[in-house]
Amino acid sequence: QTQLVESGGGLVQAGGSLRLSCAASGRTFSSKGMGWFRQAPGKEREFVATISWSGGITGYADSVKGRFTISRDNTKNTLYLQMDSLKPEDTAVYYCAAARNSLSNPNYREYDSWGQGTQVTVSS
Repeated sequence: QTQLVESGGGLVQAGGSLRLSCAASGRTFSSKGMGWFRQAPGKEREFVATISWSGGITGYADSVKGRFTISRDNTKNTLYLQMDSLKPEDTAVYYCAAARNSLSNPNYREYDSWGQGTQVTVSS
């Protein structure tokens, strides 16, 4: 399995921006589809964004479309999530995950490696 470590979370005011990073270990990162998910207190885990192995295909939840951008740098084994125009409802723990295959996918069941999560808090 791929080891994943997220960073970049924090406290930001509504309308602000944050950039999350996910550093991956191992030699399989560049062949894996990747995703970002989030979980707020008392709520179920929620899909945020996904990207294919090459970065050529991306997908977003409707709630973040136009505000968040997923990207990857396979030379650095790193996944990113640029979050702009943040809203209080974006507050959650954000997790990166590596898929079982090279495709992008919004279904968390298609992911077999997860990071420990990074807290994002958006104040109103």
